[in-house]
Amino acid sequence: MKIGIISDTHSYLDPQVRKYFKDCDQLWHAGDIGNVAVADELEAFKPTIFVYGNIDDQKMRIRYPRNQIFECEGLKVFMTHIGGYPPNYKPELRKQLDEIKPRIFVCGHSHILKIMPDKKRNLIHFNSGAAGKHGFHHMRTLIRLEINNAKIENVEVIELGKRGTITDEDNV
Repeated sequence: MKIGIISDTHSYLDPQVRKYFKDCDQLWHAGDIGNVAVADELEAFKPTIFVYGNIDDQKMRIRYPRNQIFECEGLKVFMTHIGGYPPNYKPELRKQLDEIKPRIFVCGHSHILKIMPDKKRNLIHFNSGAAGKHGFHHMRTLIRLEINNAKIENVEVIELGKRGTITDEDNV
């Protein structure tokens, strides 16, 4: 199964997302969606699993949960917006990770792209950085990967361009 991971769109969905995620079977959005229009566009494009983030309003918090726990190709996935990094999770999150025992942990919030193992918890941590134009990040990023028979394969980092830049597709 091909997965696209995106976060921190902040009410802006770069048209390149469609190009880079066209072959994905499912998308995971790790919060700070920004508005209903972005969520609707992603859901119309591909099956998408969302969590809300700290900038998402009450409409988004009613529509999507704070956390998602699901299985993908035999791997348990835990997704939330504010996650920290191994081993420096918030105490509440450490407890959840220890109880849930996911193999994949996905978060957003930091606007810093990181893919790293948490050897203590036997999981892979994914933060796709930020895909939107607002924030302190320098480069807008996505992650694309495959999960086949409980194995994570072909992990790719995709750069959409510098924060604040407009793509040619925006001018269409």
